[in-house]
Amino acid sequence: MKYQVLLYYYYVDIEDPEAFASEHLELCRSMDLKGRILVAEEGINGTVSGTVEDTEKYMAYMKEHPLFEGITFKIDEEEGHAFKKMHVRPRPELVNLSLEDDINPRELTGEYVAPADFLEQMQDEDTIVLDARNTYEYDVGHFRGAIRPEVETFRDLPDWVRENRDMLEGKRILTYCTGGIRCEKFSGWLKREGFEDVGQLHGGIVTYGKDPVAKGQNWDGMMYVFDERLTVPVNQVEHNIVGRDHFDGTPCERYINCANPDCNDQILASEENEAKHLGGCSLECSKHSRNRYIIENDLSPEYVEAQIKKLEEEAYAQ
Repeated sequence: MKYQVLLYYYYVDIEDPEAFASEHLELCRSMDLKGRILVAEEGINGTVSGTVEDTEKYMAYMKEHPLFEGITFKIDEEEGHAFKKMHVRPRPELVNLSLEDDINPRELTGEYVAPADFLEQMQDEDTIVLDARNTYEYDVGHFRGAIRPEVETFRDLPDWVRENRDMLEGKRILTYCTGGIRCEKFSGWLKREGFEDVGQLHGGIVTYGKDPVAKGQNWDGMMYVFDERLTVPVNQVEHNIVGRDHFDGTPCERYINCANPDCNDQILASEENEAKHLGGCSLECSKHSRNRYIIENDLSPEYVEAQIKKLEEEAYAQ
């Protein structure tokens, strides 16, 4: 049985997000969908998985809904569900830039740049390509030559831009994100801040990778996604690994969550290094009393003690 993963967003006024979310959750469950959907007064943002039949039924429902006229979906074919559960949650806003005066993308946003044009424009020497995602997303894959803002969350981007304004002044700025929703606000904010020549990748990286002209070219690595897959390919022409193992720096595109539940940081790590470090991102996390890797793999206390001793010896030697 074939499955599909749908990614979408739509900025529109929703009067009662809490009531809408509750009703929409029941709808999604009735269609056997799984995924995560956020609902706010400013619109909806979701990614869901299900059989082809069920996802087609869901898309038809959404396109016929009076609130979502013109909504578009990005579709990936898969062999099974990309999520374990179905969540629909009300939120104050769909994406958070922590602005006192938030951006309404329906009133102010950057120029939409089609994938083929984006491919051409980003190679111009007077153009700066600015990644609007978080560092862990950039680290596993990005456009060649794109700037990596040192931000852990989307809401940190405005401060980073203010601190690096000289780098951006007078340039053509192209920005991109996974599906486009973050760029809708970020590009609008850039224009409000006085940057005049601002473009955003229309449809995000997801659309770029499927475009018959762009074919994902000039993209290195994988694209981070917020579901059980974690990463998916983009470049249809060539594949260059840019991710580096957290422990030894070797090429790696495998993300794991630190086994320390109090940490839970995402790191790139091979299966061998994950096992060696008992799933922890640091010695402290490897030794944590509630280490999930130790519990899930039912490792004996003797084995764990011996492995911790090896890690301590290695740390001391360094």
